[in-house]
Formats: sequence, C-alpha cells, structure tokens
Amino acid sequence: MRKILLVASLALTSSLSVCAQEFKVITSVESIVPNGLGRSRIINALEDKDYREYTSVQTEDDNTRNKSKRGSIRVKNFEETKLLNFYNIGGIRFQNIAANDALLTSMINDMVVNGWELAFVTSAVESDGGDKDGQGIFITRYIFKK
Repeated sequence: MRKILLVASLALTSSLSVCAQEFKVITSVESIVPNGLGRSRIINALEDKDYREYTSVQTEDDNTRNKSKRGSIRVKNFEETKLLNFYNIGGIRFQNIAANDALLTSMINDMVVNGWELAFVTSAVESDGGDKDGQGIFITRYIFKK
C-alpha cells in the first residue's frame, strides 16, 4: 500500500511539473548592412513583463484604441552581448560568422547548464534591397523552456 501511495505521489508531482513550464526568449540580431556599418547583438531581457497589462480587447461596442505608453512597455534591464557584423569593408566575413556561432553556442550551452532546454528556434531576414537600401538584419529567436 505504501509503495502504491509513493508511486502515485511521484507520478502526480512529475505531472504537475510538466504543466507548470517556464519559457525564455533570447534574440540575436546580426547585421547584413554592407561595409560593416550595422550593429549585431544578442539580447536577453532581465525583467519580466505581463502582456495583459498592455493588451486591450476590441469589440463592436467598444473599439477604444490601446492607450499603453511605449515607455512603460520598454525593458530597461537587459543583457546586450556584442556580435560581429556579417560584412566588413571587403565584403562578407566568414570569420565573423564563425565568431558569432562560437558566442551563440556559448550562450546556448550556458542556458542548458542553468536548467533550460532549447525548445524552438525561429529566424527571419530583412535583406539589403539594393544600392539605395543599405539596410538588413538577420534575426533569430531562441526559445528555451524549463
């Protein structure tokens, strides 16, 4: 009987921990602006925000616009890790890409050591649109769970 109670309590405890998951998003932004003029970083917010504080519900009867202040949404406490830009004055720089990979690997390994599991990775590119554009970023979001 004691064994049954022990096994049941362990099963209940483990199932509760599965339901109560915590997620963390870390973003890397890598510049693809020619001539190395862009800025590349890993960004990690160090404070939590509750999205509900900045959310409004639009209905047919009440379509009042969301009046959240940008300043209150901004996160002022965050880590910013410098990365190298994909391009320098000579063009694409493969050493910079390798250096960024080493820093991102270090960050991911550190998160895993601290109990986080890499759950999802998603990325997007806004690329240089030609001679007159001069803009572009490669953005990746790393979504961890505990």
